[in-house]
Amino acid sequence: MDFSSLLKSVKAKDFAPIYLLHGEEPYFIDQLEESIEQHALQEHERAFNQTILYGKDTEHLQVIDAARRFPMMAERQLIILREAQDMRDLKELAAYAAKPAPTTVLVISHKHKKLNGNLALTKNIKQNGVVFESKGLYDNKVPNWISGYLRDRKYRIQPEASNLLAEFLGTSLGKITNELDKLMLNLSPGTEITTQIVEDQVGVSKDYNVFELQRAIGHHDTVKSARILNYFRANPKAAPLPMVTGSLYNYFSKVYLLKELHRKRESRQEIMKVLGLRFDFFLEDYEKTARNYSEPALQRLFALLREYDLKSKGVDSNLAGKGEHELLKELVWKIMNISTVVI
Repeated sequence: MDFSSLLKSVKAKDFAPIYLLHGEEPYFIDQLEESIEQHALQEHERAFNQTILYGKDTEHLQVIDAARRFPMMAERQLIILREAQDMRDLKELAAYAAKPAPTTVLVISHKHKKLNGNLALTKNIKQNGVVFESKGLYDNKVPNWISGYLRDRKYRIQPEASNLLAEFLGTSLGKITNELDKLMLNLSPGTEITTQIVEDQVGVSKDYNVFELQRAIGHHDTVKSARILNYFRANPKAAPLPMVTGSLYNYFSKVYLLKELHRKRESRQEIMKVLGLRFDFFLEDYEKTARNYSEPALQRLFALLREYDLKSKGVDSNLAGKGEHELLKELVWKIMNISTVVI
């Protein structure tokens, strides 16, 4: 069951006796857990029928004892096991999951990683309840997700602004929603969020960010690249080297894929679909970069990104005296001096 369908069923009070909410992205797990907590019991029922447990401090027999109790003056009771990934004997709940109590809603929140699908516990929950895997978003899906999140709250956002936020905030939905919620506090519903608003309210520059750096490198704009690097030197938190190498890898991976799609003579609509692009001007940007970098050049570029990503993490014994900014300058210079061949 996907997130939207599961959330809808919870709000309709269509509860399963046991839920496993697991996966890498905590945001969806938190949203579902909060919704179940909100809708499973009425306010006056919670004192006697709601139990919150934490994996690190809980053994499986405590969970089973709590779950086997009957509700007091209520249709059901709610047991929430938070941070289940820290519970030493979690898999011992398999016997309970094989025959869960019909008057209990047991929620197992297992964050930051999947629970092994081959465990008896996972299989039993899937058979008798609901298993939801919370997957992180791919980088190219984040701008659309930002737009949808704001649209649901009666705001609009320019494509350039959503891309700017995605580049600046990364893929952590918790971090993204925190910034969006703060942004909306100062704006009236119906407002269209522009790059200027993002720059003023969030503190990210629309001209000096990783998104603009990758474009400047792709277009061989040495002057703009130098300006952005100077900005990063003055604002080191704006562009940590691992974030920059990851962003550049995603960008040039699309450029490499674009060349392959051109070779196959795919239609423009198909290319935009495969690359996950919403607007034509984004494709024009990638096409301009593709003309500046041959496939051998891109292969060399990927090797440089890997090399400098490792260097940024200390995997090199010859870095005495070199800080992140010096490494970033060196990386950008090497990329922009890779030999080019027009496609």
